[in-house]
Amino acid sequence: MTNIALVDDDQNILTSVSMFLEKEGYTVRVYHDGVTALAALTDIPPDLAIFDVKMPRMDGMELLRRWRQVSNVPVIFLTSKGDEIDEALGLTLGADDYITKPFSQRLLAGRIKAVLRRTQGSAITGHDDDQKVIVRGNLTLDPNRHSCVWNGDPVRLTVTEFLILQALANRPGYVKSRDQLMDAAYDDQIYVDDRTIDSHIKRLRKKFRMVDKEFDSIETLYGVGYRYNNT
Repeated sequence: MTNIALVDDDQNILTSVSMFLEKEGYTVRVYHDGVTALAALTDIPPDLAIFDVKMPRMDGMELLRRWRQVSNVPVIFLTSKGDEIDEALGLTLGADDYITKPFSQRLLAGRIKAVLRRTQGSAITGHDDDQKVIVRGNLTLDPNRHSCVWNGDPVRLTVTEFLILQALANRPGYVKSRDQLMDAAYDDQIYVDDRTIDSHIKRLRKKFRMVDKEFDSIETLYGVGYRYNNT
């Protein structure tokens, strides 16, 4: 049974959303603030987490920033804020999706299923075929293990980051438009704009440069898209 962590300081949301998700067949653990959640999620990681952005003691952005240092578990943000800057920041920090309050519980359920499909691949879709390991120069990607290694050093990627990199590395030298990368990384029920892909690319480069300051294999073609440079 899929385990979901719900972190929100609004008791009404904790109660209503957890009841709904449990009826959908999920196991739900609830937390009222980021400090409590961080300790609990580190000890017992869920399959997916839902964070409110505005919370006392530790907000959702800081919670995600700290948790991304130790975990790649997918995260969906819930927030009453409509500011585009907050959305871009959340995605840059490593969120996998973003929903603005008020929201439909059915919409939330759909987003959860979409993120889990991307996370669990064949376990969700029913396909049993293993995906081939991708080796491109210093890069090794193993989709079955969600493993990314650069020149012998592991690189911790979120689900969305992994899928974007996989789409680029599958055909090195070929340009992928933002629309093509959206299709590769997101369910067709989820709308994201160009800035979302740009934010993920920026974070991908940052992660690789943490293990290799000279990393430049993801190339930008302004006005066109991105490509993986295998040289």
